[in-house]
Amino acid sequence: MTRVTVIVVVLAFIWFCACRAKPNGSKNKKPKQVVPDIDCDVRAGKINLPEFIARCPAHCKETRQQVYGTGVFASISSICNAAIHGGVITNTGGKVIVRKMAGQNIYKGSNSNGVRSLSLPKWRESFVVSVGKPKKDVIYPSTLDYVPSRPTYVKTSQNEGKSVTTLPPTTTTPDVPTTTPEPTTTPAPTTTTRPTTTTKARAAAHKTRDAGSSHPYLAHVAATSSRQSSNSQPKNPSQVFRGSPYPNRYSQRASAGLRRPEAGSAIRRQPSSPVGPAFNRVQPAPPERSPTASQSNPDVSYAVPDSGYTSSETDPSETTAWDHRPEISEYERWLYSFGPYPPQSTDQDRGHKPLLDVTHTKVEPVDAWKPEANPYESGFSLREPEPVPRAPEPASQGDPNCKVDLAFLMDGSWSIGKRRFKIQKDFLSEVAQVINVGVAGPMMGIIQYGDDPVTEFSLRTHSSSREVKSAIDKISQKGGLSNVGKALSYINKQYFSDANGNRGGAPNVAVVLVDGWPTDKVEEASRLARESGINIFFVTIEGPDDSEKQNLVEANFVDKAVCRTNGFYSLPVNSWFALRKAVQPLVKRVCDTDRLVCSKTCLNANDIAFVIDGSSSVGTGNFRTVLQFVANVTREFEISDTDTRVGAIQYTYEQRLEFAFGQYNNKAELLNAIKRINYWSGGTSTGAAITYAAEQLFSKSKPNKRKIMIVITDGRSYDDVRVPAEAVQRQGVIAYSIGIAWAAQDELEYIATDPDKEHSFFVDEFDNLYKFVPKIIHNICQEFNSQPRN
Repeated sequence: MTRVTVIVVVLAFIWFCACRAKPNGSKNKKPKQVVPDIDCDVRAGKINLPEFIARCPAHCKETRQQVYGTGVFASISSICNAAIHGGVITNTGGKVIVRKMAGQNIYKGSNSNGVRSLSLPKWRESFVVSVGKPKKDVIYPSTLDYVPSRPTYVKTSQNEGKSVTTLPPTTTTPDVPTTTPEPTTTPAPTTTTRPTTTTKARAAAHKTRDAGSSHPYLAHVAATSSRQSSNSQPKNPSQVFRGSPYPNRYSQRASAGLRRPEAGSAIRRQPSSPVGPAFNRVQPAPPERSPTASQSNPDVSYAVPDSGYTSSETDPSETTAWDHRPEISEYERWLYSFGPYPPQSTDQDRGHKPLLDVTHTKVEPVDAWKPEANPYESGFSLREPEPVPRAPEPASQGDPNCKVDLAFLMDGSWSIGKRRFKIQKDFLSEVAQVINVGVAGPMMGIIQYGDDPVTEFSLRTHSSSREVKSAIDKISQKGGLSNVGKALSYINKQYFSDANGNRGGAPNVAVVLVDGWPTDKVEEASRLARESGINIFFVTIEGPDDSEKQNLVEANFVDKAVCRTNGFYSLPVNSWFALRKAVQPLVKRVCDTDRLVCSKTCLNANDIAFVIDGSSSVGTGNFRTVLQFVANVTREFEISDTDTRVGAIQYTYEQRLEFAFGQYNNKAELLNAIKRINYWSGGTSTGAAITYAAEQLFSKSKPNKRKIMIVITDGRSYDDVRVPAEAVQRQGVIAYSIGIAWAAQDELEYIATDPDKEHSFFVDEFDNLYKFVPKIIHNICQEFNSQPRN
């Protein structure tokens, strides 16, 4: 009996130990890391996570997606091509870990592992890539949280009341993506109408996000929050459908009925007001669009599901520039950011009835690219829709022959007095009326300056002359000194921005109204503004006479400030009472876009160095043909110290500086200097000439100038060109190579900035050089305009 007892005790002890070991073993088991896939064109800035892991596909190098920086990349760079550039993965793809960080003031371009990265002066966010091997005990998110692509619009109605409410999308990512087809159950008849919109969607980064969803260490918190959100929604929540023309889809409820709205989803009504870009505002329903309009569906590969009623503020730092639809122009993005066009009269004038309380709200997917259905067609309502006047088309708003972004700097100093300040306001009101402000024509904003500049309203604030005139009437005098220089610095750094309504394709014009003369210096601030593409006009009222000029801070302040000193950009007025006579001459000048030369920024703010082959194989006659080519290219640019500067080097075995940047600031003098260059004759050391250009020319280039090098050669170099070319490109120099006759194609590609086909040219004989002049000018302008705005 004792023996049996011992056996039982031993077996019980063994069973007890096994039971305790099992949970410990399962507890120590490491969960498997799920690595999400991304495409070659996905940029780091499109993902709302500070650190994450992803898998890149193969052959991303062939896509030539742009990369900015070396080692540390700007967030607008392609993740996969940045990883290839940094040697983290090869062109066969692989896993990478991305970690974001603060932006930098300069990103240097380089050529590494077959990927060419570009230089960028400044960007707000950076990232680094490393080998996709997770750290110990770290689990990264299994799904990526993409930046939302567009807001969602909700229409509510009940019998006589109709309204439209805008609800931005949230950034919650579902736990398990699904491709379940949309249910076909027919819903019960309701009076809910379908949402329509006339506004262009914009990407927005939301300040209120799911708890923990922005950090890999708290991924489980985001998952918990997502599950709780899904429990409060219908059984089939909306999902992201990659490649679908809709950003999300919603399951139809079998019996919707009438439900009392939840506390968090009730929509607040506000008094009728002009439609603006803000969210959560009750707006008049937009008019019906033509059903015959044909538009393509957008790519919504970055779309995220919409939780329905969640609202959040948009971050102004995220603008429409991030919209990944290349077929939409910057002007259209800006235009649609205004929302539906404002009515020309109040709702009461149009006979609209007061809005009633909302008893039921239904959200449906929005496709802003498809022709809209009748906004008052519910599908079940028997009530006749009320006639609503059609909103004017964009082409009819404003004068299309005067499409400029116009900023007035009005004098608010104490020296002007109240009476003259009122005359100044009347002058601005009349200008607004004459130029016909509108989204398809000129847009107008006002800055008042005294001790410091203050924005009265931005370019995008008002979209009609009537609204601008009403806003001008409300402006009050600030007082202080007449610090014009400080005001010019303000418009250059802050005012002409995408957030304030700068359209990009419209010239930037600044008109300075000054009583007498400024109390600070304007030369440096004006130069920087001109180099940024701002056309500066000066209207001086009761300016200083010859005796008073001796006491000024800058005697010739007008000539130092305006875009050109030819009299076109300055308008002196003898008396404040004669200011009204200057309205028509000023409007005629600011609307003459062909003469607004300072806005042609691809043709100014450059430092161009010509590196000319003077070897024996060229010959005297062909050398004159090369100089004619150099003169033809130079003739296309605006030549001055504040515009484009040109330098030239001739080389054989040795190098000779023909003239430096800024040595000739007049186009006629520069062309004569090119004509006087003497043929040298000798060998061909192209690599040494490139190094010489970097030392003698580009080392003295101004920081706000684009650096461009054009190398012209007719044969193979006796020295290596690859190392000097890479070195000069790392300094931010954009290199063009032009080969003639016996030039080596591989050397031309080494010298040229990537892509080679846009920067490398070959011609069989010297007499055909002239054919490449327009191509080079086009490439320089195209490359300048494609760079992102900071």
